Amino acid sequence: MLVRNQSLPGSESGGMCEDAAMGDMARSSAENDPVRANTQPAALRAIDTSIEEKILYYSTQPREVISRRIRELEREWDIERWIETNASSLALTGLVLGLTKSRKYLLLTGTVLSFLLMHAVQGWCPPVPLLRKMGVRTRSEIDREKFALKVLRGDFQDVARSPEAFKQNPASQVISAVKQD
Repeated sequence: MLVRNQSLPGSESGGMCEDAAMGDMARSSAENDPVRANTQPAALRAIDTSIEEKILYYSTQPREVISRRIRELEREWDIERWIETNASSLALTGLVLGLTKSRKYLLLTGTVLSFLLMHAVQGWCPPVPLLRKMGVRTRSEIDREKFALKVLRGDFQDVARSPEAFKQNPASQVISAVKQD
């Protein structure tokens, strides 16, 4: 966990509290996310540290650079998309080869589909550790970086902070804050 003494724009707390909050978010998502729960601790640390380092880097960048990074994050493939794409490609390849070359290739299709089922049920399959070591992130990890960057960019500054002001019309403020690009 990175320790710093600066605070986020608009934040009233010090950096160490924010780092603790980021750590709590990472632990919480590991408990609720089967991929994170089944990822080796070293790979989790590397991914979480990378997220924190990117947030720290972009905290010193102009709004346009942060916006560009947010657009990149919106296009980033998460681990689910990687697994689904690779599994369907391999299963189709095995099926075509099984029908045209040798029935032995149908074993490839069966193996890949069993891995896909295993991932859907357990949140883990043999390719997951390799993809995680390569730095492929879950959607929640990508979103964690994206929303931290949106805070840095100031997207949520117009959301009421006092309970009385928030009661007046909370939905429109929140909707406008999350829609900003």
